[in-house]
Amino acid sequence: MADLSSTFVGIKSPNPFWLASAPPTDKEYNVRRAFEAGWGGVVWKTLGAEGPPVVNVNGPRYGAIWGADRRLLGLNNIELITDRPLEVNLREIKSVKRDYPDRALVVSLMVPCEEAAWKAILPLVEETGADGVELNFGCPHGMAERGMGSAVGQVPEYIEMVTRWVKQNSRMPCIVKLTPNITDIRKPAEAAARGGADAVSLINTINSITSVNLDEMCPEPMIDGQGSHGGYCGPAVKPIALNMVAEIARNPETANIPISGIGGVTTWRDAAEFISLGAGNVQVCTAAMTYGFKIVQEMISGLSQWMDEKGYASVDEVVGRAVPKVKDWQDLNLNYVAKASINQDDCIKCGRCFAACEDTSHQAIAMSEDRTFTVKDDECVACNLCVNVCPVEGCITMVPMKPGEVDPRTGEVVKEEYGNWQTHPNNPAVWAAE
Repeated sequence: MADLSSTFVGIKSPNPFWLASAPPTDKEYNVRRAFEAGWGGVVWKTLGAEGPPVVNVNGPRYGAIWGADRRLLGLNNIELITDRPLEVNLREIKSVKRDYPDRALVVSLMVPCEEAAWKAILPLVEETGADGVELNFGCPHGMAERGMGSAVGQVPEYIEMVTRWVKQNSRMPCIVKLTPNITDIRKPAEAAARGGADAVSLINTINSITSVNLDEMCPEPMIDGQGSHGGYCGPAVKPIALNMVAEIARNPETANIPISGIGGVTTWRDAAEFISLGAGNVQVCTAAMTYGFKIVQEMISGLSQWMDEKGYASVDEVVGRAVPKVKDWQDLNLNYVAKASINQDDCIKCGRCFAACEDTSHQAIAMSEDRTFTVKDDECVACNLCVNVCPVEGCITMVPMKPGEVDPRTGEVVKEEYGNWQTHPNNPAVWAAE
């Protein structure tokens, strides 16, 4: 059987599935239940500095986006960091780590951007026996408006500065959690690396308003007739997260820094995709909040079975395997040609492919009087839209043309060599030179 055990920046866990810093990791009761369910690790919900307690709203804290089948696609969260006393959290962390020494227990931290504040809290966390700290530079609401969270994470200089404070004043591995609310995710990752971070984790939640109550003319969730922006998470953010993880993994300045992947992980396949793009482990929140802690058992079983089928002996063998194939657009093979093909035995004659192609694409699908749909090879550019709108999986496929064949759309012979953007006919500079 595949070995799912994980060692991430020296932190050992029986599998690569960690619970992210969020409501599910807010207290000892939850974390013990999570470990009993099979989670390999947790990142304890963000602790703040000693002093006046954080006050959360006593009302709706989540807005939601659903699919047509009422499946939860995303949550908009306006909850702040823990509102429980620091000393209570520290005592519970110590108790849990004592009883579950084989599980990863990392503590998320967010305190004012002052060296004294970080110097004060780090020894308290070390005394608990926790395995490491995660610096929350991602919270997009509430705490950011107090000069913390994403207010720090959007300024690379601050990231580097605070990370260096942490590394100078603590023995613990330091993971920097990055905000996606930024133009280029590579810049904060590079700053974390310069500051000495042992790893980065991403993505944190995306600043959002999920819906508006049109009767009350107020954003949801609504608190006494008013609403606020929050942090968006769940399956809907996964494509954004995958891209940002890949950007860090293939950037020469950050290619060697370990990554903890976060953002919409709901199944074993989601986890495998993050790992293939460079993540050493994954963190999960919304899936646990939707289906309960035992969802991890399906993730563990599915990942193990897939790895066995593919011949991967350990998670490390999967980490980053897809990164070399992530390219900038201009590095793609511009001589590659494919055509859509419709399997008539599988076709249910719904006509979605025809409507999509005829109205919004390349008019490359013909419809006969008896509603038989066929591809016009001389018009098809293999854009893949028909595949994506077809309700029958596998009914429409993209079939590559072989080198030497004539493309019926252009009349040109399909070439074998890779295209070069500098010399390819699609480059405007070539047009001007001609």
